Amino acid sequence: MGAKRIPVAVLGATGSVGQRFVQLLADHPWFELAALAASERRAGERYGDAVRWVLDAPLPAAAAATLLCEATPAIDVPLVFSALSADVAGPIEEAFARAGKLVVSNASSHRMRRDVPLLVPEVNADHLALLERQDYPQGGGIVTNPNCSTIGLALALAPLERRFGVRGLHVVTLQAISGAGLGLPGMDLVDNVVPFIGGEEEKLASETRKILGRLQGGEVRESEVVVSAQCNRVPVLDGHTECVSLRLARPATRDELLAAWREFRAEPQELALPSAPARPVVYLDDPAAPQPRKHRDLERGMATVVGRLQPCPLHDWRFVLLSHNTLRGAAGGALLAAELAVARGRVPR
Repeated sequence: MGAKRIPVAVLGATGSVGQRFVQLLADHPWFELAALAASERRAGERYGDAVRWVLDAPLPAAAAATLLCEATPAIDVPLVFSALSADVAGPIEEAFARAGKLVVSNASSHRMRRDVPLLVPEVNADHLALLERQDYPQGGGIVTNPNCSTIGLALALAPLERRFGVRGLHVVTLQAISGAGLGLPGMDLVDNVVPFIGGEEEKLASETRKILGRLQGGEVRESEVVVSAQCNRVPVLDGHTECVSLRLARPATRDELLAAWREFRAEPQELALPSAPARPVVYLDDPAAPQPRKHRDLERGMATVVGRLQPCPLHDWRFVLLSHNTLRGAAGGALLAAELAVARGRVPR
């Protein structure tokens, strides 16, 4: 990248994921935050007055003074980050793409479209080629960020899939409050665990198969890995923990599995993209690791942290993983996807 930064907009800027975008874009070396969009009734308000800021980091002064605008394609930027909720995101993101803008979306609306990349840059960077199949004459397009629990799982699985093959797995998630946005009633998680997150178990299965799939003839041939998922909301602020038991296609020793994780690097690391973790997967030997409060911020919250690798009496191996759901699993992952798109010349000028 040269010295001139690319102007970008954030749609849904007042929500929890929108706030993460604002935080991460405040001093981003490639992107300049040019517009913040929210609902029509909020348009014209100062962002600092309209937002209920929930992050530990202070609200950036420049963003606080920015006037909110409506989420319409009249926003004059080539790159748009969408933190809109799925119930409204679909047509709004389509409108921006038709207007010639690249939309990197955190919403689920377009994730499973056959022509839309569902991107974890270290795992399936080649899926960006699906943009060529999208019918947006002015050069726009849509790239999607996976579900927050899927991203951590995909990063842990990819090194094992490439070396040994993965046939199937059972995963139990313990998902943080922040994954529910700003709407979860606090009392629901006082002295409690909620063993249901709407649509989450289905997303873990279908999205994992698409992400691990192979690009053939301009289409993604989905992986045949069998995923059985059970998802729970727990009283943790940030960080999704997942307990995984898996079957491999070929036998592997413990040392071979650890080496696969330790040596895993991909295009974001080779290109030194600004948001890329030096280590996409970090293994911790501590038998009581990983833990959300202690380990979610390793590699700036952009890695999957793995621990407790053990033989599994039911399948082959079992382990525990942790990923930061609003950094790697949301805004940070979307920024990394956008950086890869820029590096590959996919952002309209």
